[in-house]
Amino acid sequence: MSALFTPLALRAVTLPNRVALAPMCQYSAGPDGLPTEWHRVHYGTRAVGGAGLLLTEATAVVPEGRISPQDTGIWSDAHVDAWRPVTAFVAAQGGVPAVQLAHAGFKASTYRPWDTRRGGVPDAEGGWTPVGPGDTPFVPEYRVPTALDAAGIAGVVEGFVAAALRALDAGFAAVEIHAAHGYLLHEFLSPLTNHRTDAYGGDRAGRMRLTLEVARAVRAAVGEDVPVLARISATDWVPGGWTEEDSVVLAGELGTAGVDLVDCSSGGASTTASIPVGPGYQVPLAARVRRETGVPTGAVGLIVEPEHAEEIVATGQADLVLLGRELLRDPYWPRRAAGKLGVEPHWPAQYVRAT
Repeated sequence: MSALFTPLALRAVTLPNRVALAPMCQYSAGPDGLPTEWHRVHYGTRAVGGAGLLLTEATAVVPEGRISPQDTGIWSDAHVDAWRPVTAFVAAQGGVPAVQLAHAGFKASTYRPWDTRRGGVPDAEGGWTPVGPGDTPFVPEYRVPTALDAAGIAGVVEGFVAAALRALDAGFAAVEIHAAHGYLLHEFLSPLTNHRTDAYGGDRAGRMRLTLEVARAVRAAVGEDVPVLARISATDWVPGGWTEEDSVVLAGELGTAGVDLVDCSSGGASTTASIPVGPGYQVPLAARVRRETGVPTGAVGLIVEPEHAEEIVATGQADLVLLGRELLRDPYWPRRAAGKLGVEPHWPAQYVRAT
């Protein structure tokens, strides 16, 4: 029996297997962050390919929370209507549609990667003034953010709550809170980017305050049956930054706040991070969080071989394996993995080829 193809129950939702599509920005949204036919094909293809959990790209909870003007959002009823065909198709293939709720903070209003221009997008080209824990830009070529005051912070929490409720209305079965990669919640967590002296800065408890307020508020809003995940950068990979020890504490608090699984990524708060990139390089982060807190975790980062993914789950290093670029290259990776591992998981009948 394959551990990778064992169902995973998260509250009232059961994933058919432990393979998840990791959130990956598509930079292909229509006007005002509306998902398009691109998104139905992108997520739908990976659902047909057999992934158990399909996480969307970073989906902004408010307009100024987008990374680029081409990012998706879920801050209006129009977004609900636009996401429904995507979630319906994913669910019809046996996958679980989930949304990553995000706010880009001071990394917002930037050009998408393949644009020849770099830095902050000006207002004249559809950009906006970003917000952050302070008024220092991430890098000099980005736009100068406005430091969030108490009312602004409360608005962030309200934005996550409203987006979570819209996500359920749009047909998503689970939500993930994005607190990684140098975006807003991670900006508050990391001492590299949070230099506040009020209740949302200073020591680790102060820097964790916003993330935990969002987690508690989202859990209360979605009810007891809906899985809530959180993606964190388990280390900044920079001396003086956020550490693995910090992540163990945060994950424990997130579990207490009602988060069901912590998705352990890393980095993003600094351009000087020295990251030991290699196959499964972030798996030890997920393993440590799981071991020291008892909170279920997801492992991500250059996991490409079915045997490696199987080992991660079978040995208890993580409860879920998230694939990013590998599922871009091969949307049918789960089916190929099942064959290599000698298992015959259940696929929707219309996609089983007669022999």
